[in-house]
Amino acid sequence: MPVQIGVRESDFSNPLGLLSDCHRRIEKFLGVLIQVCAEAAGSALNEGQRAALEKALTYFRESAPKHTADEEESLFPRLREDLTAGSALESLKELEHDHQAAARDHELVDSLGSEWLSFGSLAPQQRSTMQGALQRLSELYRRHIAIEDGELFPLAARVLNADQLRAIGGEMAERRQVMRDSER
Repeated sequence: MPVQIGVRESDFSNPLGLLSDCHRRIEKFLGVLIQVCAEAAGSALNEGQRAALEKALTYFRESAPKHTADEEESLFPRLREDLTAGSALESLKELEHDHQAAARDHELVDSLGSEWLSFGSLAPQQRSTMQGALQRLSELYRRHIAIEDGELFPLAARVLNADQLRAIGGEMAERRQVMRDSER
């Protein structure tokens, strides 16, 4: 079952809005990971911290990869077809590189977080490693999300036509095994 916080502002008929909504979830769950790591300091987790850690790890393990696929398999290829501006194409390469770097740090955080949940604590070196990965993710996402929300998604709204956006929304729904209202 997908993890969701709050009410969705957008749906699959507005895929760019939905991608931006996902950024809010990324920011929220990353904040949860940072907060739990700082508060518990690698020691035993209280019930609330344990639940928050499990939920955030589940989000990044199960839902976040779908967001990356939405961008890399649905949005970016269509933008590449329509873009002629070199700087925008370079941005796509940088964003894909960010996805790879984020995946590595998320794998590390997931492994350490899972160990924390299983064994009840982290060694000081493990806690330091987890904090370092979370700091890198925080810096990466701050820049990455600003580019996508502030530049890339508005550009996509200008250059992609309604059929392309509808196709992107359909692919996003399919990744989540969701039927759109028009298909019911």
